[in-house]
Amino acid sequence: MARRVRIKDLGLEQRLFMTRAAVATGAVALLIVVVLARLFWLQVVQHDYYADLSQGNRVRIEPLPPDRGIIYDRKGRVLAENTPAYQLELTREQVRDLDETLQHLVGFGLLEPDDVPRARRLVTSRRPFEGVPIRVTLTDEEIGRFAVHQHELPGVALRTRLARYYPYGSVGVHALGYVGTISEDDLKRIDPEAYAGTGVIGKTGLELFYEAELHGQGGSREVLVNAEGRSVSGDRGVGPALRSREPRAGNDLHLSLDIELTRVAEEALAGRRGAIVAIDPWTGDVLALASTPTFDPNKFARGISGHDYRALIEDPDRPLLNRALRGTYPPGSTIKPLMALAGLEYGVIAPTDTRLCAGVFRLPGSSHRYRDWKKQGHGTVDMREAVMTSCDVYFYTLAVTLGIDRIHEAMSRIGFGRPTGIDMAGERPGIMPSPAWKKQAFKRREAQVWFPGETVIVGIGQGYWTVTPLQLAHATSLLATRGQQFQPRLVTAVRDAATTQMRPRAPTPLTQIAIKDPASWEVIVDAMVAVTQGGTATRAARGAAYTIAGKTGTAQVYSVGQNEKYDEKTVSDRLRDHALFVAFAPAEAPKIAVAVLVENGGHGSDVAAPMARQVFDAWLAGEKP
Repeated sequence: MARRVRIKDLGLEQRLFMTRAAVATGAVALLIVVVLARLFWLQVVQHDYYADLSQGNRVRIEPLPPDRGIIYDRKGRVLAENTPAYQLELTREQVRDLDETLQHLVGFGLLEPDDVPRARRLVTSRRPFEGVPIRVTLTDEEIGRFAVHQHELPGVALRTRLARYYPYGSVGVHALGYVGTISEDDLKRIDPEAYAGTGVIGKTGLELFYEAELHGQGGSREVLVNAEGRSVSGDRGVGPALRSREPRAGNDLHLSLDIELTRVAEEALAGRRGAIVAIDPWTGDVLALASTPTFDPNKFARGISGHDYRALIEDPDRPLLNRALRGTYPPGSTIKPLMALAGLEYGVIAPTDTRLCAGVFRLPGSSHRYRDWKKQGHGTVDMREAVMTSCDVYFYTLAVTLGIDRIHEAMSRIGFGRPTGIDMAGERPGIMPSPAWKKQAFKRREAQVWFPGETVIVGIGQGYWTVTPLQLAHATSLLATRGQQFQPRLVTAVRDAATTQMRPRAPTPLTQIAIKDPASWEVIVDAMVAVTQGGTATRAARGAAYTIAGKTGTAQVYSVGQNEKYDEKTVSDRLRDHALFVAFAPAEAPKIAVAVLVENGGHGSDVAAPMARQVFDAWLAGEKP
C-alpha cells in the first residue's frame, strides 16, 4: 500500500507565526503604553498629591506647648515656676480599644479609677491624632512601672514636659490660685488649637485671671516616623525637610504681694478660719492676702486624685474658699468710724455732742430693747469716746438720726455693696442694704417692708449688711489717706516674653471722697488712735514702736432673743461671734492698712487685733514712734 506523504505549507505557517507575533507585540506594546501612561500620571501629573500623602504617612506633627509665664512677688521671689516632669499622653487613633487601655492604666497603677471617666471625656473631646495628657506628673516609680508595661499600651506615650510648681506651697495660694487639668467646661471657652499639647489651665486666683498673659502661644514640629508610628532619625540624607514652629512663652507677672508678709498673716491665723488683707493705702497694692485654712496647689498642678479632691470639697472648714474675696460677713463695729464720718458729713452730729448710754436703746413707742455690748452702759460719751469704747447705743442713735437712705448713700460712696475691682476672678460684692435693695431681694410683699429696727442694727454693722475682708481693707485705706482711694491690685508689672520688656502698671486712682469739712478726717483718725491708746485695742497695740489707728469689731452670727443671754462658753463653735479688726499705721503717715476677720473667733480685741499687730510688726520693723 502506498504511504501518504504530508507536505508542510511553510508559507502558511510563516504567515500564521507573524500574525501571532504582531498581535502579541501589539498587546505588549499597548500594555507598556498603559503602564507608562499610568506612571506618567502618578509620577508627573499627580506627583504633588502623592508626595504630600506619602509625607503624611511618614511625618507626624507634634504640638510644642509653650512655657507658662513665671510669677514673682514684689521682691523678685519666685512664686510659680515650671519644672521638668514626665506626663502620660494618649493618642486615640493609635489605641485599639480606649476603654481597655484606660483599664490597663488603672491596673498598672498609672491612673486612679475615679479619673477614668474624666480621662475618657477629655480624650474623646480632642482630635483623634492629637496626644492628650491624661496624667500631668509621674513619680519615678510610676515612670518605671510604665516602662515595664509600655508594650501593652499602644498609643500611650511618656512625654517630657514642664509642670507648674509652687515653691512656697500653700503660702499665698488663695492669691496665686493654681492650675489644673483641662476639663470639658474649659474646652468650651478656649481655643483647642492654642492648647494642643497643654494639659493644664489656670483654675483660680491670678492663674485664672491672667491666663491669657501666662499661657503663651503653642508651636509645632514635624517628626519622621516609621510604619509603627515611632520616631526615627531623619539625618541620613534621604529624609524629608522637616519644619517646626517654635512656641512663644507666656508673659511673667510681677506682683505687689510680699510672700513673707503673707506667710506671717497665715501663721497668725493658723488653726482658725479667717482672712487677713493688707494694702498700701497710697497705691492700692495688696501687700498680703491670706485666707485659712489653705491647701497645697502642687497637688492640682500634678493632677490631684479624686480622693484628695473630695476630701477638700467635703472639708467643713472649706479650705478652697478664698475668704478674703468671697467670704461675706457682717462688718460689726469696724464700720463705726465710717458711721461717725457720715454723721459729720450730713451735719446731724458734732464731735463734741454727747449721748447717754445706759446699756439699752429703744425706738420711740417701742418696748423692744437694743442692747449695748456693755451691760451697764458707757455713761455719757462724745464721738471720740463712742468710737474708742465702741459704744453701741451711741451708734444706734446716730443710725436712726441719719436714716437708712443717707447711710446707704454714704457707705455706697465708700465702696460697700459692690466689688472693689481687684484683678482676680470671683470677688463678691457683699450687701449694702436699703429699702430699695430689700424690695428686690425678697419676693413676698410683706418681707419687702423696711422696718425702723433694721436701721438701728445697721448702725453697728449688723442685719443684712455684709462685706468682704478686702472691702474692709479698702475702706480702711481710704481713712488712712483721708479720702484718696485706689483700686486694689496684685499685678504691678508684666514682662513681655517676646521683647523681654517690662510693662509697669500704674496705680488706678478712684474718685476721691470729698467731704465738706476736711477736719472731719482728723476727728475720725484721732478717735481710731484712741481705740489703741486706752480703748478696746489697747492691749494689742501696747509697746508698738509706731502709732496704730484702728477699730475692733465683733459680729453676731445669729440673733439673740430679748430674754436670752449670749454665752460664748456654751454656744456651739460655729455659732460664736466673728472677730474683726481694721487698722492702719503709722497713723500720722500711713504705710499699710489691714483688715482681719476670724470666723467664730469671739472678740475682735482679743483675737483679731493681735493678729494685725503681727502683720504691722513684720512690715514696719524698725519704725520709730
